[in-house]
Amino acid sequence: MSDVKNNSVSTKVYIPRDTTSLSLGADQVAAALALAALNHSNDIEIVRNGSRGLFWLEPMVEVETGQGRVAYGPVTKNDIDELVNSGLFNGAQTHALSLGDPEEIPYLKKQQRLTFARVGVIDPVSIEAYQQHGGFVGLEKALAQSGQAIVDAVKESGLRGRGGAAFPAGIKWQTVHDCGLEEESPQKYIVCNADEGDSGTFADRMVMEGDPLMLIEGMTIAGLAVGAEQGYIYLRSEYPVAQQILNEAIANAYESGFLGNNIQDSGRNFHLEVRMGAAAYICGEETSLLESLEGKRGMVRFKPPLPAIEGLFGKPTVVNNVLTLAAVPFILAEGAKTYADYGMGRSRGTLPFQLAGNIQQGGLVELAFGTTLRELLDEFGGGTASGKPMRAIQVGGPLGAYLPESQWDTELDYEAFAAIDAVLGHGGIVVFDDSVDMAEQARFSMEFCVAESCGKCTPCRVGSTRGVEVIDKIRQGENRAENHILLKDLCETMLHGSLCAMGGMTPFPVMSAVNHFSEDFERTTG
Repeated sequence: MSDVKNNSVSTKVYIPRDTTSLSLGADQVAAALALAALNHSNDIEIVRNGSRGLFWLEPMVEVETGQGRVAYGPVTKNDIDELVNSGLFNGAQTHALSLGDPEEIPYLKKQQRLTFARVGVIDPVSIEAYQQHGGFVGLEKALAQSGQAIVDAVKESGLRGRGGAAFPAGIKWQTVHDCGLEEESPQKYIVCNADEGDSGTFADRMVMEGDPLMLIEGMTIAGLAVGAEQGYIYLRSEYPVAQQILNEAIANAYESGFLGNNIQDSGRNFHLEVRMGAAAYICGEETSLLESLEGKRGMVRFKPPLPAIEGLFGKPTVVNNVLTLAAVPFILAEGAKTYADYGMGRSRGTLPFQLAGNIQQGGLVELAFGTTLRELLDEFGGGTASGKPMRAIQVGGPLGAYLPESQWDTELDYEAFAAIDAVLGHGGIVVFDDSVDMAEQARFSMEFCVAESCGKCTPCRVGSTRGVEVIDKIRQGENRAENHILLKDLCETMLHGSLCAMGGMTPFPVMSAVNHFSEDFERTTG
């Protein structure tokens, strides 16, 4: 693993290059560390990895030793001289910032990392490092199977879309697989929805910045499964670091024969490129995404036809998000049953939960479905950043319900959340302490819909605008009883009459705030 330079063995030092760590000064830490090594005549190799997802400890520096890695964090450039003098390059653990073996940090040790096993561990664009940690084993197995066999494995795994609808991935793939069977070379596409726009979510970004070759492998396997030879990653425009890393990884995959024509001398082809998004939340909806990808304004399409039958440029298209496609290599490498053995009920495998908002230990936690929201927050969250009691938790992005403490023992499972009129969505969890005004949060939900609606359907376009006005009247004490009835009726219309989830799910946060935090709607505001 180590390089030999000038007849000496270099020490590998890992410093993240993901967006979160960069925002906290990781580049400055790397530069200071390189200078310190030069001044102390230490032979080091700096590897820019991804974040492991312990954001309160970033930038986290890891040093490779004969006994394994030793971590330090959070490190600033001003800590470098002191760390080096205390034996950082030898993995000494005398400094106050020493964290020991990163795998033994309780936040990491308690997780069940399947999809995120390599994230934060390897150089994200290195083909060699990826293969040394089990990469491309799934693709190798897929190349030896028929498309139907791959689809059957995904079905057996129980993998569901890791977005809002949680639709079984295998069924979607089967539909695309079956399209055009009578044609000699039917045109089909694999589209990755990487337009991660939900509040409190960053798992997609962590995959793309920390283990992009896993996504590339998953999309290639999807192409082999359904007979598609072209893929696109529709990337959120606010993710320039992910764009850079993805393009580096794609170029390396082409150069190594894992993308392009005749993949690994198999006679199979798959091409992939990144396309930047339109900076619109609505483009996270699959049909709006396809419109944008075709160069049009991102507006929701009527369904049917489904994208699996008439998708990109009118051709059969698999549209899955990053986490769905990133789960596929594990399923092919380790077996569908191994993946399905995690989870509960119809929710199989794991979900990377993202802890954000007013929380002490924000970061990523990958666990099997089935733990409760309370257990997750107690085990990993560390309480609120403000030190005040938690009051409300929003799960599933800006269209997810606000959950009061009485619902925190709900199991993290698609059906369990649906039973309380809530959604797991992408696994984003945003915590609010007891200073929050839930009437203001309900207003924000409606206002968000006003700003992000594509405007195609009346319930969403007009309903959200009227919703803001009605909530303002309630907060101002104007005909409260009548306006509460009007708000409920308005939400019912949006729920059942909207073309897509933008308008159809906005009632979830609004009505959950009304139903569980009604006292906040009784206070009169100016």
